Amino acid sequence: MTATLEVADGVGTIRLDRPPMNALDIATQDRLRELAAEATDRDDVRAVVLYGGEKVFAAGADIKEMREMDHAAMVVRSRALQESFTAVARIPKPVVAAVTGYALGGGCELALCADIRIAGERAKLGQPEILLGLIPGAGGTQRLSRLVGPSRAKDLIFTGRQVRADEALSIGLVDRVVPDAEVYEQAHAWAAGLAKGPALALRAAKESVDTGLETDIDSGLAVERTWFAGLFATEDRETGMRSFVEDGPGKAKFR
Repeated sequence: MTATLEVADGVGTIRLDRPPMNALDIATQDRLRELAAEATDRDDVRAVVLYGGEKVFAAGADIKEMREMDHAAMVVRSRALQESFTAVARIPKPVVAAVTGYALGGGCELALCADIRIAGERAKLGQPEILLGLIPGAGGTQRLSRLVGPSRAKDLIFTGRQVRADEALSIGLVDRVVPDAEVYEQAHAWAAGLAKGPALALRAAKESVDTGLETDIDSGLAVERTWFAGLFATEDRETGMRSFVEDGPGKAKFR
């Protein structure tokens, strides 16, 4: 398998496994879509870590495979490519990317599908497609600009340059920089902490934020309002409020 899903303590780790650089060929793209659906459906997965291993997250697409494709083939394939990454972005649970080494091209785009990104000190991220006479095709022009702003996104996309972890942190491309050896441990700890939280409320929060970024504020507020009221029908809401009244804040244990 080019990628696997391993579950422990409520956390599902989607791990890329295509040595040496985790190039995202068609088989890996399709596998990511399958694993995203599995992580979405499994009740024992309450949060997700995206991980490429200790040395590299993903160095991009399989260029040799892409070179053999003509325009007609890519017209068909580009939709499936985007759908694979969108499936990861729409996992209705907290998702963290544990970024080690290179996260370039499709690798950077995969990291952009996570809710937060924790990077190692020697990580390098970028969208180098312009150097191939292309542009990002797995969501990079859209998700990167929404994350870091249009000017910074254009700088990275126009130049194809790689950014080190410290610069990535300063522009908001990653959210935390840690020693390389601690990347997965800290990403798993973040996910495990949320895995103990109220699953429906976390889903509501993620959908409200993501939907709001894609629409006007009135539509976003309507989504928020619907979820907010709907959560009053859940056991988690009762558990959380009862615990707050009886024991104080932050002590609720959700099922």
